[in-house]
Amino acid sequence: MAVVAEPVLDLIDDRLAARNAVILGVAQALAGGNNTVIVATTGIIGSMLAPDPALATLPISFMVAGMWMGTLPVGMLAKAYGRRFALQTGSAFGALSGLISCAAVLHGSFWLLLVGTMCGGLYAAAHQSYRFAATDTASPQFRAKAVAWVLAGGIFAAVIGTELVIFTKDSWQPYLFAGSFLAQSACAVLAAAVLTLLKIPRPSVSRSFKDGRPLSAIVAQPKFIVAVVCGLAAYSMMNMEMTSAPLAMIMCNHTVDEAAHGIQWHVIGMYAPSFITGSLIARFGVRTMMAVGLALILVAASISLAGLGLWNFWIGLALLGVGWNFAFISATTLVTECHDPHERNKVQAFNDFLVFGAMAIASFSSGALLSRFGWSTVNEVVFPVILVAALFLVWGSLVRRPKPV
Repeated sequence: MAVVAEPVLDLIDDRLAARNAVILGVAQALAGGNNTVIVATTGIIGSMLAPDPALATLPISFMVAGMWMGTLPVGMLAKAYGRRFALQTGSAFGALSGLISCAAVLHGSFWLLLVGTMCGGLYAAAHQSYRFAATDTASPQFRAKAVAWVLAGGIFAAVIGTELVIFTKDSWQPYLFAGSFLAQSACAVLAAAVLTLLKIPRPSVSRSFKDGRPLSAIVAQPKFIVAVVCGLAAYSMMNMEMTSAPLAMIMCNHTVDEAAHGIQWHVIGMYAPSFITGSLIARFGVRTMMAVGLALILVAASISLAGLGLWNFWIGLALLGVGWNFAFISATTLVTECHDPHERNKVQAFNDFLVFGAMAIASFSSGALLSRFGWSTVNEVVFPVILVAALFLVWGSLVRRPKPV
């Protein structure tokens, strides 16, 4: 099939950026439901299909691994064929994810389920880059708002994914969740339809991923190092706690419904602040909001360490989400300050490769930490990681100061 190149443009237009951010926010609401469906269903299906009960959560880990593996290819496709083509390729994997996972349920194949969730991870790699796509025509002053508007779609993604599971889990008897996976594919198709409305420029016609300065020169910038370290720390620690929390709550004699509500408050904390995070960054600065986000993650871990009551879990998870929102949006905004327009694809893809690689490690290790050492240890790990990120943030602020004459 021939690839139709997007028009070559190189402009700053905040009106176009705002339009694209709204479109991408709607697409994020649909595409983000992919993750919710996988997390909510495949652990249960895995416990029924896995040859060993210890492998029950492996499908979720495969999704995270696919997310990590897909980051660099998404950047390469965006550079070669344009941002929209790369995002729509991700949509195709999203549709495949649901269809393959449905087939896995129908045939009782655990290994086919792993393939399906891996495709879901590749889709996640694409829709995670929506936040960068929103900044392609944005002025430096509008970039934080554009990123935040896209991530605000995550609120609706959580609702859409949860409701899909509730209303479709028994729709194809006797195959539990088969209908949910078909609905997941339908959401990916709808997201693809929304993405056709995008108008994203390409800064050059070159299909080389090596345009501009060498990647080594770009990543050596203090601001890029700070952005990656803080984004990596915030995302990996959030993911580690979020993955462990439901099981930890059940181990502490809380009910399944109470655990579900804890994750619900966490997701609200992750995405609800997006409506104001961009304005806060514009007013107080990207580094200040990053510091606030890291501090809130530490406060959340402290609350979780203070006790095992229901409110310790709920308040801790909610604040963890808010801290992630402030730190991650700030880190994303700082990455956009590190590259020229023709360098953006390789720099943004490399950033996500590092951040989601750390997230994959956290995802694989969270269960082992909880089962072997307990919920307290999971929270204690947060402190050294976030404190190291805070030290890098301080270092980055110091090297920015002009030398005295």
